[in-house]
Amino acid sequence: MTTPGLTVGITTRNRPGALNTYLRSLSLLADLAPEVLVFDDGSDPPAGGLIDANIETAVTVLRDPAAPGLVVGRNRLVNRAEADAVLLLDDDTKIVSSAAVIDALAILHADSRVGAVAFAQAEPDGRPWPAAMQPSKAEFPCVVPSFIGFAHLVRPSTFLKLGGYRESFIYCGEEKDFCLRLHAAGHCTVYLPAARVVHAPDPASRSRSRTLRFTVPNDCLNAVYNDPLSRLCWILPARYALYFRMRSAWKVHDPWGWAWIARELIRELPRSVRQRRPVSRATLKAWHALRRSPTPYPCPPTL
Repeated sequence: MTTPGLTVGITTRNRPGALNTYLRSLSLLADLAPEVLVFDDGSDPPAGGLIDANIETAVTVLRDPAAPGLVVGRNRLVNRAEADAVLLLDDDTKIVSSAAVIDALAILHADSRVGAVAFAQAEPDGRPWPAAMQPSKAEFPCVVPSFIGFAHLVRPSTFLKLGGYRESFIYCGEEKDFCLRLHAAGHCTVYLPAARVVHAPDPASRSRSRTLRFTVPNDCLNAVYNDPLSRLCWILPARYALYFRMRSAWKVHDPWGWAWIARELIRELPRSVRQRRPVSRATLKAWHALRRSPTPYPCPPTL
């Protein structure tokens, strides 16, 4: 059996319509003959039984009824993948151009320093989202601090060597933590503004209060895991205080969210301290500088 050159992995939970829309769009990648894996994060009823029978793409479903979360699902997809490149997507995405994926693969295969490739978020008609909602405002291929998790290409060997995503995050914030570790290890994340993937979030299935309750503690844990001690002393309380600013800006009614977050941080703190591997101040400074001034990336001549 021929080893696939690409594995496509998607995490899903209780969104069969979006999942089928996504799977139909994979017909655009037929020439790449990708391995297609779906992680069912405890859907009820199971997602595998709701896949449209008319979809010709062969799909392998990995189901966990315990619903361990998006981050765990992505780790399992990469661990299971047979290819040397894994395209990870949310179930509310859709492929609109094979060129986007082919260009990303070309970069990953041509440059061993590249550990991940970031895609641009697009509307259903292919128009890009506003620049402020992309991995970078740059309009040229560039090295960026992080990708957006809705769609990204990773090199499994590098991903697994670095330990993958921290599963304690469960949902939200795992991308920045991973990309900082990627940068510290001498690799980089490349963003291709022309490589667009449709991202059509379903407002009915997304909770701002849930996002807020994961964003703030995960940002705090990110600092505990990675920041030098001199910076951690002030950045940790600053990130915790961000909860109140975000709650007000998002107009979220969550009066006891601060207490829930504090309890979660206290519970996770011993483990995060044991796993703490801070990067140098110079590394952190260079990584943050990429947000302000992304470095142009010289794409292969074939792009």
